[in-house]
Amino acid sequence: MMPDLFSIGKLSVHWYGVMMALGFLAGLLNWTLLGRSTGRDFKFCSDLLFWIMIAGILGARAAYILSDLNYFMANPEKIVRIDEGGLIYFGGFLGAWLALYLVARSQKTPFLDLADFVITSLPLAHAFGRIGCFMNGCCHGTVSNGSMAVIYPMRSPAWHEQLMAGVIDPSAWQSLAVHPVQLYEAAFNLLLFGIVLLAWHRRRQPGTVGVTYLLTYPVGRFLLEFLRGDYRLRWMGLSVAQWISVALFIAGWVLLAILRQRARRPASA
Repeated sequence: MMPDLFSIGKLSVHWYGVMMALGFLAGLLNWTLLGRSTGRDFKFCSDLLFWIMIAGILGARAAYILSDLNYFMANPEKIVRIDEGGLIYFGGFLGAWLALYLVARSQKTPFLDLADFVITSLPLAHAFGRIGCFMNGCCHGTVSNGSMAVIYPMRSPAWHEQLMAGVIDPSAWQSLAVHPVQLYEAAFNLLLFGIVLLAWHRRRQPGTVGVTYLLTYPVGRFLLEFLRGDYRLRWMGLSVAQWISVALFIAGWVLLAILRQRARRPASA
């Protein structure tokens, strides 16, 4: 765990913010390269990134605040400190898609076509974000004796969660070893990035890249949630993220059915 990249006086540059910025830049580079064959220039890609970034960060932060509302009511000055971590992916996902829909409407661009384009960078940027989580110490895993397990220092989020659970005492100078679940998800997202790029280059109709993502990411996220050791809101034994994963997976199957129906129409005409 190394949350600070460097400090100058009272100013600290956090790894979380750096990795988030690198993720956005990597996504922009990918869009710029792919956009050459679709007539989408750098200006279009950078404008698209701006609106998606703003909506995504606001949505992710709002979801995080709602997940621990009592804390933020007591510490309102912490609401804007996103450089310290505290973004929920699915909140950002919903916020970004709302922005994407509005951009598609304003540009008079088919939504599914633009969505496919955007999704090609989503897992890549997400991988950078998860590495930032690992450096920050947030979104940590459950206790593990495995060879890849990591230990966090005193007063880290993992240490604090274990203290509250009563598995360590206040004198413990480090946490018990935990799964580096952030790195698991980063690796999964990099693999998914390759998959969606392949789907992009092979797609025959708009929406197929979206289907690929919706039928793949939610499965990985659902399973990785079982290894999360931080506080999770739960309902019927599953975390909120797992229920959202189920909903997105179902949405993927619905979209696949719609695309298959559209593909059959010319043949039956």
